[in-house]
Amino acid sequence: MISISPNPLTGPDPLAIARRYAADAAGPAGWAVPLRFDPVERWYHRLASATDHEVWLLTWLPGQHTDLHDHGGSAGAFLVAAGTLVEETVARGGLHPRRLGTGAGRRFGARHVHRVANNGDQPAVSVHVYRPALRSMTRYRLDGGRLRVADVAEAGVAW
Repeated sequence: MISISPNPLTGPDPLAIARRYAADAAGPAGWAVPLRFDPVERWYHRLASATDHEVWLLTWLPGQHTDLHDHGGSAGAFLVAAGTLVEETVARGGLHPRRLGTGAGRRFGARHVHRVANNGDQPAVSVHVYRPALRSMTRYRLDGGRLRVADVAEAGVAW
C-alpha cells in the first residue's frame, strides 16, 4: 500500500494518492496488473483498498463512457494516466464538458455527479480514488434540465 500523509481534518488527498499510484507504475508497463482494453465495456480493476479509501485502475477505448452518475456519498479524485478523457458535469440544467489530458486530474466531493468519456481516437487510462470505498453508485438521466434517478448499483453486485 502506498503511504500518503493524511490531513487530520479531511484525511488523505485523493488526487495525491492517484498521482502517486500513476507515478509508481511508471506508465502502463509498470501496473501491478496488466492493462486490458475491452471492446465491449470499460475495463476496471481495484488496485488497493485501505480503511479510509480505495484505488481503481480503468481503461477506456475510444467511444467508451460512463452514464451520468454519483459515487454514493464517497468523495474522491481521478487522474488521467494516459490519453484524454472528457468529464461532463451538470450545471444550469445542462452538461458542461472539461477535457483532461495525460497528467490532469480532478478532485470531487461526496455529492458530485458527472459523466466521463473517451471521445478521442486513442485509448486512455485513469486512476480513481474514492474515500470512503464505494458502496453504491446512482445513475441519472437529464429530464428537462433536471436530474432524475435511473437506477442504483450496489458494490458486490454490480461491480
